[in-house]
Amino acid sequence: MNDDVLLALSYKTERAASRRLMAAGLSAPEALRRTLTMSAGRQGLAALLAGRAALQQHEKARADARAAAQALRRTPPLQSATPWRGWFDGAAHPNPGRCGIGALLLGPDGQRVELAQAAGDGNSSEAEYRALIALLQAAVDCGAHGLTVHGDSRVVIDDMALAAHVAAPSLRPLHGAAHALLAQLDDVRLRWIPRHKNGAADALSQRASAMHRETPDEH
Repeated sequence: MNDDVLLALSYKTERAASRRLMAAGLSAPEALRRTLTMSAGRQGLAALLAGRAALQQHEKARADARAAAQALRRTPPLQSATPWRGWFDGAAHPNPGRCGIGALLLGPDGQRVELAQAAGDGNSSEAEYRALIALLQAAVDCGAHGLTVHGDSRVVIDDMALAAHVAAPSLRPLHGAAHALLAQLDDVRLRWIPRHKNGAADALSQRASAMHRETPDEH
């Protein structure tokens, strides 16, 4: 086990105890290892460290989710002249990796749909496309009409403007799914916006990614 890992997973009291062992002549790594072995007891050092690493990851994921929720509350939705407005965002961690998507749909009579969900594996463009599809499906379910969709992915916005036979080959299935939903909606406009103006959808996608990381893989 790397000495830096041992240090990162040790508690303050254990580091203090290891310093006392160092005064008795042990090296810093050996003193800390011996202290942690004593803390582990019958479960063993490996089990102790694995449990602490999992706990740290869990706490980080919860902190990320809280930060994303706070960012969402602070970000005012971009205004639009159309009755219905939507924002989408997707991310892959790593890229390619596990995808998280976020979308926000607002209606003229106070309707509000927030989506933050895992979306399988893929690259960032696939995650963005899946977020758009989720948003369009929500719009269909709500009977939206006169919808402006905002996204910060040039790849997806530009790809959606192309005919199916010239769309990016790797994205064609997603391109087709998105256009099939567009066909069920009246008067939809897709608009690119810079990332800093897509804060609400970004916060939802980050919340989804945090929940995705918090959920262990099934084997």
